[in-house]
Amino acid sequence: MGDILAYEADLLGLVKEFLNYGEFHETLKSFTKECKVKGKPIPRSDGSVTRDSRTLLIQKDLLTAFEDGDRQTFFEKWNEHVPLEIRSNDPLAQKLEFYLHIHFAIFPLKNNTGRIDRADCEERISHFKTYLETSGAALSQTTEFLPFYALPFVPNPAAHPSFRDLFQDSWAPELKSRLEKFLSMTLKAGSTPRLVTLYKESGQNSKDVQLQQQLAEAEHRTITYMKRFNKMQADYHNLIGVTAELVDSLEATVNGQLITPEYLQSVCTRLFNSQLRQSAAQSIDFTRPGTYHDEDASSLLRASIAPMKPQEAPLLPSLDYEKLKKDLVYGSDRLKTLLLQALRWRLTHSRPGEQRDTVLQAYITNDLLDCYQNGQRNVLQLLHSKHEVVRQYTARIINAFASLADGRVYLSQNPHLLRSLEETLKGEEKDSITRENVLGCLQKLSLRRPMQSAMIKDGLILWLVQELKDTDRLSDYTVEYSVALLMNLCLRSAGKKMCSKSASLVLKVLSDLLGHENHEIRPYVNGALYSILAVPSIREEAGAMGMQEVLRCFIKEGNQDMNRQIEFIIRQLNSEEKFDEAAESDDDEEVEDEEEEDDVLEADLDKDEVVQPQAGELTGEKLLTTEYLGIMTHTLKVRKRMFPGILQSIDEPLQRPVTPSSHRAVHTVSDNITSQVNPSSSFRVQKLSSRPPTRSGSRPATAGFSASSTCKHI
Repeated sequence: MGDILAYEADLLGLVKEFLNYGEFHETLKSFTKECKVKGKPIPRSDGSVTRDSRTLLIQKDLLTAFEDGDRQTFFEKWNEHVPLEIRSNDPLAQKLEFYLHIHFAIFPLKNNTGRIDRADCEERISHFKTYLETSGAALSQTTEFLPFYALPFVPNPAAHPSFRDLFQDSWAPELKSRLEKFLSMTLKAGSTPRLVTLYKESGQNSKDVQLQQQLAEAEHRTITYMKRFNKMQADYHNLIGVTAELVDSLEATVNGQLITPEYLQSVCTRLFNSQLRQSAAQSIDFTRPGTYHDEDASSLLRASIAPMKPQEAPLLPSLDYEKLKKDLVYGSDRLKTLLLQALRWRLTHSRPGEQRDTVLQAYITNDLLDCYQNGQRNVLQLLHSKHEVVRQYTARIINAFASLADGRVYLSQNPHLLRSLEETLKGEEKDSITRENVLGCLQKLSLRRPMQSAMIKDGLILWLVQELKDTDRLSDYTVEYSVALLMNLCLRSAGKKMCSKSASLVLKVLSDLLGHENHEIRPYVNGALYSILAVPSIREEAGAMGMQEVLRCFIKEGNQDMNRQIEFIIRQLNSEEKFDEAAESDDDEEVEDEEEEDDVLEADLDKDEVVQPQAGELTGEKLLTTEYLGIMTHTLKVRKRMFPGILQSIDEPLQRPVTPSSHRAVHTVSDNITSQVNPSSSFRVQKLSSRPPTRSGSRPATAGFSASSTCKHI
């Protein structure tokens, strides 16, 4: 108690200072009154009035410099009084500073009294360009600021459509208002109450302890990895040494010298030394080479690096699908979700190959989703269930079907499914798991031409464009699959015509997406842009928007593949070729759909499971094999795996319908394949199969882009 009394006055002063800082005026009055009643002294807080007046003076100086267009004075005071930590890490401060630089860069153009000082304008633009290349570069991937990186290169910004808003009378006053609010908050925060400082310091101590623990763990892992690295390095040096000796031995053999068995014995001993197989090397009789083929040195070496053979996966037990479908339609909501989950898991957890193919073919043969019938009560109607989890788990299993080529064929048999999916997509809450899975399903179904035609006719292109206007509220999955779906639809001539109806909006959204932080979407954005720029009216609109300057902003060092794609798009933008509707219109062609891409079941199908087992409740495979065991419901369809007919150059934007999951899965393998292609073929890639490529979408008219691909990669 004595310790508390000794510091009581200081503690009361801390409380008073904090209440005053937080503007808790009524609480402060009650606190002060009660302290007086109890005879508790409260020390005066020195300097608060002085700090407030100083803050107002700084704020006034900054606002005056803003109004006068005095760039140098403004940023001197800005850098002096706005803490570096806030300027570097606070997104609000970074955005405001960006717009402030724009304000000072265009100030002479907006506030001239007749004659514009060209030297002053050039100096301001030069400072703005320097800012963009230094501290302003942090916002180069933000769609909001992307067009402004072209500002220094535009001769007359006031007449450019992309910068029209900057020259409105309301723009500068709105920016000034934002500046005032920011300064009042930031400069006030500069005089932080001592109570807040003490709290931060106490929290920092515990954080330091946690960081020390993480550092110790990291150091331990580093030591382990260094040991492994040193061992690998020693093995590598040993291997190089042995290889050099063997080359010398081969040269000696060519010159007629004999290799002794003792020499071979020593070489093998060195090779096996790192693998603790010395006894094996010593046991080989080199005086009788080839006598025991299964135990010779070369066999042992090959066995040491031979890949493990995959274990054959057993076929899963057959199921009673009639009973399953009956309970899916008439069972309780809890039972429906458990069954939908278990059936999906059986597919997603199965091993690729015969086991997975057998599961899928059993589902299709027994019409698990009732795609072959259009009754009022069927499994697909669960997509419109009043129970949110039932809708979600129905969307998940449909998305799993759509991830597989035969599954897409099966889903396409139901004429009402597509419209049902579109209604669910537009009716669900933003970025729910249900909505993500419905979107993923539609994107995968867009690989099929009849589905593409129906989606375009239903106006899905413009709906996607509207959704992608604001990607901040969308998940990465939604953004990626939305852009990939948009690209697939834009590859068709009908899709291009649809885009031409709102060319300005489509181009604005796609150019913004080029700067999105998720770089996985860039190939699809490039593909969509290249495709729609085949239409002259869209090219004309893009030219008016300054699209070429925007595209040039994305040509950066270290990304040659993407740079070449941008160059292709710019070439398409500057093309004068007409859009030959007769040649391009393939919408009515009856062409076999290409389903050659590898089946990929992405991990997102099973993410964030809502349904968790309760005590004593059967779930997953155990539920299926206990309650729904059937007799011989398996059928295995042998599927022909076609090798891609033509590989598309990595330089080109995508010109074939793809899915994000397959694009990621194939990309690594395709790099190895394309590296073997004759480099003299330039952008046309050698044909690797005698099978002629089928048409998955409209071919671009540009001759330089005539290479097509059934391998889904850039």
